[in-house]
Amino acid sequence: MINKKSILLVDPEFDQNATSACTLLVKASLDSFSYAIIHPASKKLLLVYDQQECVDVARNMATALKEDQYLQLPFANIKISVYTVNSIAIPNEIFDISTINSYTRYFAEESSANIYVQPHTSFGFKSIFTFRQFIEENLNACLESAKRYDHLAPTLALNRTFSGNSLFLDFTAGSFQAVYTADQKLVFYNAFEIENSEEFNYYLLLICQQLQVDQSLCNVYLSGIIHNEDSNHNVISKYFEKISLNTPEYTGLDLSLLDDMPTQYYTNLLALNLCE
Repeated sequence: MINKKSILLVDPEFDQNATSACTLLVKASLDSFSYAIIHPASKKLLLVYDQQECVDVARNMATALKEDQYLQLPFANIKISVYTVNSIAIPNEIFDISTINSYTRYFAEESSANIYVQPHTSFGFKSIFTFRQFIEENLNACLESAKRYDHLAPTLALNRTFSGNSLFLDFTAGSFQAVYTADQKLVFYNAFEIENSEEFNYYLLLICQQLQVDQSLCNVYLSGIIHNEDSNHNVISKYFEKISLNTPEYTGLDLSLLDDMPTQYYTNLLALNLCE
């Protein structure tokens, strides 16, 4: 099923009575909501849902959690990544679990009392994050057993397999996420809402200038709603030489469900399966 702003792909052999052996992956970005169901034993992608251009992602997600028939099914494992402005990176050498509440003074908005800690061992730091109270309440009511991650976790799970200086750009219909790493160290992360490629051009140049990115050596990996030679891709091509679409084949999943779709659309969603 496809309409202007959402898409639902379901494997013809998907058995709703057998999901207790499956994993549910859920991802909420600045302006999109998506989920996937995979069968770990067969490594098969069984279902993908994606909704773009959400005016209020939290409410869209809350409605789906309560009304979507597929999200009412039982699952063996559930992993969810939600965009939150309340997320900071603390180097391992200065992280102190006994003072975890003190980190919340750096958060930009009020949130729930639950503070999550996500280790990124390969990168030498921990993410400290919270969700908005409304989101927390809906997750507790509908997906209480879900393991929760911030929006950075899927990209860093991907990055474990890359070396050198890398710029990861993940696009939705109206925003993009930028993650810049150098030799397995996180240097920069942010997410930006954009109206058009001109705005994207501005932010990309700002990132390059502020971080002094060597554009001739940096590897750029693209995922999400982007295609070769579209307007955003053409902007990137003006400044970088080493550009590739970051597709989810690395997951080892059977992606036959996506045979008629650009697989880079769902790279970060499926990367959740790599999160520990």
